[in-house]
Amino acid sequence: MTDLADLTLLLVGGLVAGGLGGLLGVGGGIVLMPLLRFGVGLPAAHAAGTCIVAVLFTTLGGSYRHHRLGQVRWQAMVPVIAAGAVATVAFSLLFYTLSTRQRWLDLGIGVVFSLIAARMIIEVLPSRRDEPGRPSDTRTIQGQSWKKPAIGIAAGALPGLLGIGTGVVLVPAFTLVLGMTIKTATGCSLACFCCNALISSAFKAAQGFVDWGVAVPVCVGTVIGSNLGALLNKRLAALWVRLLFALLFAGVSFKFVLLFFQE
Repeated sequence: MTDLADLTLLLVGGLVAGGLGGLLGVGGGIVLMPLLRFGVGLPAAHAAGTCIVAVLFTTLGGSYRHHRLGQVRWQAMVPVIAAGAVATVAFSLLFYTLSTRQRWLDLGIGVVFSLIAARMIIEVLPSRRDEPGRPSDTRTIQGQSWKKPAIGIAAGALPGLLGIGTGVVLVPAFTLVLGMTIKTATGCSLACFCCNALISSAFKAAQGFVDWGVAVPVCVGTVIGSNLGALLNKRLAALWVRLLFALLFAGVSFKFVLLFFQE
């Protein structure tokens, strides 16, 4: 990937992925995975490995910015982070076996993307927008103690097994189960995912599934974009952004599922 057009594509893709991650509290893999799989043409396993490395930098940049904005509750997130780390290790080991069945990786990614699209569409429906807002005081986090490790385990599966982020799990879980405001949930989602992405990246790099020539320019874009997205999160409701990307990812999910039946 030394051609100027290729480098520009990777930088812009990383910038968009990072911006979306910082804005909506997702890892950015929903942009990067189709870019790497279809735009760059990486095999499914290498796309997953390269994607999670870039997502790591998205979460680092975004969580730092959200921390500075006071939107991360670190002490309350310890059980989620610990359980997520264990789950990521387990599913990263399973990924090595699944890497020889790449059509199943495509199918899994397609299913997850369809869930992301559905979640984004639901969140912009008028009935959801008209619901009373959650209290602004987020110093205490609701939910029984067992719920936090359960959320962490569920969230650790996606980066370990598919190389994509956990915003689709963490943000709604934090708002609906733990009673966070959407902005606090966004910041905590990125912060929790940092550990998962780091572990998954280390495993996939050791397993030889990271294309560093592609990963480096994408990471440069994600670092810049994640900080910009976090700043925009402070100012925007982001409802129409969610709807736009929901429609986009509905189409992308269909393409991933189609690959399963074509191979």
